[in-house]
Amino acid sequence: MNIREKKMISITIGMFCLFLFSGCVIGEVGTKTKDAIVSGTSYVGQKSKSLYRSTKTELGFKEATPVRPKPMSVAKSKFGAMPDGTVVSKYTLSNANGMRVGILDYGGTVKEILAPDRNGKFENISLGFASLDAYREKSPYFGCITGRYANRIAKGKFRLEDKQYTLAINNEPNHLHGGIRGFDKYVWKAKIIETGTGVEFSRTSADGEEGYPGNLDCKVTYILTDENELVVEYEAKTDKPTVINLTNHTYFNLAGEGASTILDHHLMLPGNQFVATDETNIPTDIMSVEGTPLDFRKSTKIGDRIESAHPQIKFGKGYDHTWLVGTKKNEEDLNHAATLKHQGTGRCLEIFTDQPGIQFYSGNYLDGTLTGHGGKSYALRSGLCLETQVFPDSPNREGQKGWQSCVLKPGDVYTHKTIHRFFAE
Repeated sequence: MNIREKKMISITIGMFCLFLFSGCVIGEVGTKTKDAIVSGTSYVGQKSKSLYRSTKTELGFKEATPVRPKPMSVAKSKFGAMPDGTVVSKYTLSNANGMRVGILDYGGTVKEILAPDRNGKFENISLGFASLDAYREKSPYFGCITGRYANRIAKGKFRLEDKQYTLAINNEPNHLHGGIRGFDKYVWKAKIIETGTGVEFSRTSADGEEGYPGNLDCKVTYILTDENELVVEYEAKTDKPTVINLTNHTYFNLAGEGASTILDHHLMLPGNQFVATDETNIPTDIMSVEGTPLDFRKSTKIGDRIESAHPQIKFGKGYDHTWLVGTKKNEEDLNHAATLKHQGTGRCLEIFTDQPGIQFYSGNYLDGTLTGHGGKSYALRSGLCLETQVFPDSPNREGQKGWQSCVLKPGDVYTHKTIHRFFAE
């Protein structure tokens, strides 16, 4: 080995050591530092990186192609067809972490959510069907957008600007989730959004549809982030005064769809009050949770008090109530509404929203007659819903203390944003 070769080897070893000890760090990084370049998977000190690159060039080495995280994507596939031949598609949102969310343009329905447990195992944690026919004929609102008014309106009637409106009675003796053919039973127009990982669904609900006044132009956008957040944003405009309350009706089971009941899940609802109801689930008052089986201010196993003799539990055959959301806010100024955890898998779900309430429904009418995606039947309480919204029967409570208005007028824009953050611990 000649002197020049020895010198080249010495320079290489020296620069490699300098690189290692002058700030190179390999690991997951989410923020920039004063003297760093953030790549999403690793960073190195700016000075170290420049020196390392110049040395490699002098020695004749080529720059390696950087390893990039798997890009986020949206894939479209055919799911089925309506009786009139209209094709129904599924849009699969995927992020860099391997999480996937499948959404149908039929009802804007969340068909599946594949999320990891504490060991990185992915499972579907939302209830749903394998076929379009099952959604059309049997669905208890699995995963769908409910509207024009989610939840109940007493006796299917309300007054708006001195005019009485009459709606369908589809949940005797009341109107529920928009009526006989609510928003969940239409094929929505779909558009893959150009930035991020998401899809926008839109439709116009005609004046008089299910008895509601005004032509209502609606948009609902689902976005999956690399922070494992499913963001749902709603927007609507009308040409006549109307009432509106849109939400998503996904049934969750963090143990895995069809795996078990949700009675072993721990739930925290930070609100100090809930909306008490009569035996037909129509609101009677806003009450304190103190001293009731509806107090979830501390994380509590759902099964612990679900068979309570308390009248509110009896009326709903379990939990089927609206809680006022908490006051703790996230970085987007949304209120903390709920935290759900499953200790067996470590999967967790946090919900933040700009809505005043969250409906917790414990799957009290699932009875084992429905077969889900994976071929398993859905037993009593094998899924739960956490629906962000205004309070039930708000059209008949307009102007009352504690009730947020649900009236939308021409020139105004209805907006609603909810974030579902999935993680494991």
